[in-house]
Order: sequence, then structure tokens, then C-alpha cells
Amino acid sequence: MNYPLLNVFFTTMWVFLWVMWFFLLFRVFGDLFRDDSVSGWGKAGWCVFVLVLPFLGVFVYLIARGKSMGRREMQRSQEAEAEFRSYVQDAAAGSSTTSQAGELSKLAELRQHGDITEDEYKRAKEHVLAA
Repeated sequence: MNYPLLNVFFTTMWVFLWVMWFFLLFRVFGDLFRDDSVSGWGKAGWCVFVLVLPFLGVFVYLIARGKSMGRREMQRSQEAEAEFRSYVQDAAAGSSTTSQAGELSKLAELRQHGDITEDEYKRAKEHVLAA
């Protein structure tokens, strides 16, 4: 085995740099296609620039639009958080209303079948509505 330790280090470094490069390239394309402020022609132009001159294209994109990349990512994150919170609140409110309606209908059915008395029905109804 004739592969010096320094060559192992350089090979590892190059692999790491290529992985970082592809991560950065996908990040640029992801940001470009999620951005609604850029027209279709603008997106096509950036894609051609990044594909024809990859290193220069990505670095120019980061210089020209890097600051707004962070803002757009933060805005998307805040919108997703707000949607999630709204969904959870709606689901929690809907389930409590639905469960109360279900319990009241079960109580009414028990009363109609004669399984509980009118007084038991009223007490159970008050208990369900109070909860």
C-alpha cells in the first residue's frame, strides 16, 4: 500500500469540498426557483449562467442575491410556523367542539332509549357543556 498520509488528507479535503460545492449549488437552485420576485426569464438566465460557468455563476449569485436569500428563508420559515400554529389551533378547537357535540348526541340517545332519567341527562349535559 503506497498511499501517503498527506495524500489521504488531500483526497478527503477534495471530497469534502465537492460535497460542499454540490450543497451550495442545490441551495442556489432551490432559492432561485422558490423566489417569486424573479421572472421566468430571470430564472432561465441565472440557470444558464450557473450551468455554463458553475463556479463563477454561483459566486456571482451569492454576491448579488445572498443577503436576500437569508431574508426569504426567514420569511418562509415564519410563514410555515404561522400556518402550523393556525392548523393546530383549528384542529384543537374543532376536536373539542366535535367531541362535545358527540357526547351530547350520545346523551340524548341514552335518554330517548330510557337508559338514563331526565335529571341524569340534565346533569350530564351541564357537565359536558362546562368542560
